[in-house]
Amino acid sequence: MTPITIRQLSKHFGPTVAVDAIDLDIPAGDLFFLLGPSGCGKTTLLRMLAGFTEPTQGTIHFGEQDVTHAPANQRNTGMVFQGYALWPHMTVRQNVRFGLEVRKVGKAEMKKRVDEALASVQLDTLADRKINQLSGGQQQRVALARALVIRPTVLLLDEPLSNLDAKLRLEMRQSIRDICKQSGITGVYVTHDQHEALSMADRVAVLKDGKVRQAGPPAELYRRPDSRFVADFLGETNFLPAEVKGTEDDHIVLSTPFGDVRSAVFPDDLPQGGAVTCSIRPETIQLVDPDNPPPGIPPNTFTAKRQGMIYLGSLAQHRLLLGDLTIKAIELNPRAAAADATADGQVHFHVEPRDVVILRD
Repeated sequence: MTPITIRQLSKHFGPTVAVDAIDLDIPAGDLFFLLGPSGCGKTTLLRMLAGFTEPTQGTIHFGEQDVTHAPANQRNTGMVFQGYALWPHMTVRQNVRFGLEVRKVGKAEMKKRVDEALASVQLDTLADRKINQLSGGQQQRVALARALVIRPTVLLLDEPLSNLDAKLRLEMRQSIRDICKQSGITGVYVTHDQHEALSMADRVAVLKDGKVRQAGPPAELYRRPDSRFVADFLGETNFLPAEVKGTEDDHIVLSTPFGDVRSAVFPDDLPQGGAVTCSIRPETIQLVDPDNPPPGIPPNTFTAKRQGMIYLGSLAQHRLLLGDLTIKAIELNPRAAAADATADGQVHFHVEPRDVVILRD
């Protein structure tokens, strides 16, 4: 297993800064995701790791080896491209062994490694088929086997599921993660799909304008975003304008348009006062059942007018009006919603202080 260390890595295209002084530590054996919108620099960063693009400044280390300026064929990386780049006139087996032929691996060793790679992606029974006889998901697995067969130090994946339909993408997510984990390879995966990152990654770096805005485990980024951009990019959220009033009973007290709100999340750079923005995920807003109210009054309990509801079976989406502010709440396993999907009127809800996140910017 090989860790990756990136220090002050930048890439300029004339006056355009595609990657801006990035520092990242990718642990050995991790499946690490580079996530962000189009133009954020994630593919340029991946191409520098692969050796296809020369950095303007900074360093890249694979373990102890400095590969910053090493050519691509000396880095021992496997690459899975967005378009797969398979040879249509070759069989599955011929495509997979191509990289070994270039490396002049012996015939016996070549057959052994190709058989192992095909078995790892469950294509051993399709080894003699032509590429145009395979489904999209099968072609994707051929590309993955071709990358794995050379036994790379690092596996690089550039949006490998983007050409598949939605159902197949869901099926392939777990397959790719399982294969990477079984092989023990350090993987770097580029995507703009938040669901891919949240469901597959060990760690995620969210990029914007060539910079890493936040990096960490998926649950940490989702539950504790430190900026408005990360909170908005990773799922849905409600942004709440607030003023810091002070602290009380291990809570931060915030003045909001619909009353005081308490937060149990203390950012490192919490201002002593002044305006801030809070993030409250819709699924953390708990509607109070009037027929079975909780004992006492939970913290952050408010009354709102329900402006509308969308019933989706397993969940219901509510629009709640508090003064001039409209927020979204998601109710899982809704009961009242099933009886009347157009119900409006007054509702009570509460939010746990641990679910009120104060954002850095």
